[in-house]
Amino acid sequence: MTKDALIRKERRQWKSIKGENSWTMFKVMSEFVDGFETMNKVGPSITIFGSARTNVKNKYYNLGKTIANKLVNEGFGIISGGGPGIMEAANKGATEKGGASIGLNIDLPFEQESNPYIDSDKLIDFKYFFVRKVMFVKYSQAFVVMPGGFGTLDELFEVLTLIQTKKITRVPVVLVGTEFWGGLKDWIINTMLQKENNISPQDLDLIPIFDDADEVVKYISDFYSGEGETELKPNYEL
Repeated sequence: MTKDALIRKERRQWKSIKGENSWTMFKVMSEFVDGFETMNKVGPSITIFGSARTNVKNKYYNLGKTIANKLVNEGFGIISGGGPGIMEAANKGATEKGGASIGLNIDLPFEQESNPYIDSDKLIDFKYFFVRKVMFVKYSQAFVVMPGGFGTLDELFEVLTLIQTKKITRVPVVLVGTEFWGGLKDWIINTMLQKENNISPQDLDLIPIFDDADEVVKYISDFYSGEGETELKPNYEL
């Protein structure tokens, strides 16, 4: 083996991790326990995803708040990512109507702090994104996806993948804003489906797009039409 090859091999060795992996396991377990204990006390709720950067004058901020208002009137609590922007609008809408307002906040080095419209006993801070995602997926009866960035896209496709692969029970997933989501759906149809055949035609049924709050609420209400509240339950067992 040449000297250069030996150097490359040495560079590819793991650095000493010591006991970090073991302690990380306990930190993760602690976050799961805290999340389950809090969320098990919350009734049927709907998650509203969206950008932390959306300001209060943006039309989607007001639309997100209105959707939350109307979903609370239908008997649902509201779950958000706990931060500003669309997340704040969702929690504010829940609070205005006296509904459960839940915030699953993530600790970040910048950008996100919890918003003031979350019920004090329903704010959970997470270090690990994947633990936080489990709480969203397990305890949400539907997902309303407002315009957002990489994080919103990540959350959207995580949910769609779990539904498509039948890892969770199908629940409504609603995209809000044709102007924002229309181009993505066109790409999914033209490239993923028609050109590459990477999804099935029926998968398109998983991503309806609406622009009106009443349409969003009607779609979700119609999905659960005829089901009693006792039949609504967490999405999957862990």
